[in-house]
This record gives sequence, C-alpha cells and structure tokens, in this order.
Amino acid sequence: MSQITTQDERLGRLVELFKAESAEYAGLPTPGDTEGRRRMLRSMMNVRMPRPLSAEVLELQDEYLSERRRERGVVGLEDIPTIDVSLGSTYPHADIISLWQGDITRLRCGAIVNAANSQMLGCFRPCHDCIDNCIHSFAGVQLRAECGENMARLRRRYGPGYEQPTAVPMLTKAYNLPADKVIHVVGPIVDGALSARHERALSDCYKNVLDMCLENGIKSVAFCGISTGVFRFPRERAAQISVDTVERWLGAHDGTIERVVFTVFSDRSREIYEKILS
Repeated sequence: MSQITTQDERLGRLVELFKAESAEYAGLPTPGDTEGRRRMLRSMMNVRMPRPLSAEVLELQDEYLSERRRERGVVGLEDIPTIDVSLGSTYPHADIISLWQGDITRLRCGAIVNAANSQMLGCFRPCHDCIDNCIHSFAGVQLRAECGENMARLRRRYGPGYEQPTAVPMLTKAYNLPADKVIHVVGPIVDGALSARHERALSDCYKNVLDMCLENGIKSVAFCGISTGVFRFPRERAAQISVDTVERWLGAHDGTIERVVFTVFSDRSREIYEKILS
C-alpha cells in the first residue's frame, strides 16, 4: 500500500478494507464526502470484535490515525496551567493539579483514564459520543485487541463469566493516542438514589488509578468524569469526591506524581470543578 500517500486516500482505502472483512457491511455504499467516510470507518471500528488484522492494514490504519492526531492537535502538559496559576487557587497541591476543558484523546501525558464498562472491550455503539468510544476510536483496533487478550487471561483464571469489577483498573498501551498509556476503570452505576456505597466505589476508582500510576512509574495522569455519563453519578458530588480523593492521595504520596489533570468537556462541568478548586 506504499502508493497511498494522502490522508484522503488512506481513509478511502481503509473504509473499503474494513467493509471487505465483514459480510454484513461489504455491500454498504461508501459516502462521497470526507466526514461521511470518517463516520463509516469509525462505525466499523466500533462494532468490530477483537480479532487479528493484517500487519499491512494495521500499518495503514496507524498512518491514518497518526495524521488525524496531527490534524486534531496534541495538547501537552506544558500547554495546561496548574490551578494555582489558572484559578489563583490555594487548594492543597494546586501546583500539580490542572483543570482542562477539552477532548482527553488529544492529551499527551503519562496516562489518560477511560471510563470503561465491565466487559472492558470499549463501546460497540457506532460513533457514540462516550469517552470509551472516543478513546478506542482514536487509539485504533489494537486497543480493543489488547483489552480482549487481558480479559481472556482473566477468564481463564476466574471463569468464563468473569467481568471486570468496579474500581479495579486495567493498564494498556495507548497506541495511536498521544498519551503513553490508558488506564481503564469501571465506575459505579447509580440506579435510584445515590448511596454511600456508590460514593466509596467512586473514590476507590480514583485511588486505585493513582496506585496503578505509582506502581508503574507513571508521573502524570488525566482523569475523565468517571461514572458521570450513562452511569448516572451526579456530577457535582462526583467532582467533589474526585477532588477530595486525589487530594488525600497526593498528601500521602508526596512527590510521586508530577501532574494530575481533571478533564471536563462541558461548560457546566468546568464550572463545578472551578467552584471546588478555587
């Protein structure tokens, strides 16, 4: 495939290759516009089960996603001020905590946190806007494959019905993302009234992710709003728990983490964190 040199050619070829490997999608018409082809490719990546893909196609996918990363822009920690600067905060550890509004898949740091589900294979809903779907889409199909291998090992150990427990993180490579690693964690699902059990489980998510960073020499980590999407954890309470847990952990592990980023997407979520951290 060395004759393919432009991003539009890569996209068109990938769409046809992914269609060709699936009898269900082989006959679908390919959209004539770039955005339509991007959505079709992402959709086929989203629904694809973890299985081998030829080295040649993987190379083309990586070339395409690498260029998409450049097009979308990479945000480094040097581009994000700590809250002592951005908010004038005197909150504990304000010199190593940041609040950033944006797309976590653009961040270059030691690890980004993925709000996963208990199957640990990513979101299978085509082009869904959840963080799980976004992370897998821009990382590439290798991420689902690695998660699948990890789950297969765990099921050999614990039985075929094994699902990843709440607050037990899993570490993977980040593949085509700017981050070095992805830490996947299942947050608590809130059905009905919020309880102390939900709150403890969410706090454990943040604590256990930071423990994993410490164990693996990861010096910077960007958190998403764990459980605040389809898992229905109230955003205000989730933000307070995340900040309190991180503050306690940093106080007990001075100097081991160089930067913690609370990543938010909406204006409302940013305002919630600003009120807590100011």
